Amino acid sequence: MSQNLVIVHTGCANISSLQFAVERLGYKVLVTDDPAKITAADKVFLPGVGAAAAAMQQIAEKGLTDCLKALTQPVLGICLGMQLLTHHSQEGDAECLGLVDTQVKLMQSDTLTLPHMGWNQIQVAQDSPLFHNIDSGSWFYFVHGYCVPVGPHTLASTEYSQPFSASIRNNNVFGVQFHPERSGDAGAQLIKNFIEQI
Repeated sequence: MSQNLVIVHTGCANISSLQFAVERLGYKVLVTDDPAKITAADKVFLPGVGAAAAAMQQIAEKGLTDCLKALTQPVLGICLGMQLLTHHSQEGDAECLGLVDTQVKLMQSDTLTLPHMGWNQIQVAQDSPLFHNIDSGSWFYFVHGYCVPVGPHTLASTEYSQPFSASIRNNNVFGVQFHPERSGDAGAQLIKNFIEQI
């Protein structure tokens, strides 16, 4: 059964790589900032790179804030897109979408290089269809200097000087801190799971 898949055009740079990753799996996906088309989608991807405050400003300027807050279908926030699902980010003291009851905090380390860039392993914390056929210890690609602390909404965690949420969920809203579109077979499996399992 074909699905109406949408990538929200947030104005960020990694949209085309996500689009190609979805299309490589054999699915058509629409990139749009039209609230009506986003609302009508079966599944919604919310990508993001850059700073939280600037991204929230772009979302507001596109008239998408209320649209994104009201979505009832499955939503997958990726990297900054995951962070925008929370209530608040320390990055630029940004008020975010408030769809997951947690906050984004600055990563800190005395020994490791920040921002966190490169491959790291995840530990699956809760059974979820998002991680169907993905084992704890699988490697994913990260690029970020802010993170969501581990908490009740954490689906998977990663350790980089401190533990943080690699994936979060609240009801229909999912988020991954890593870039599945840049994470090889495991990332492709996760995108496929979001489309087919949820």
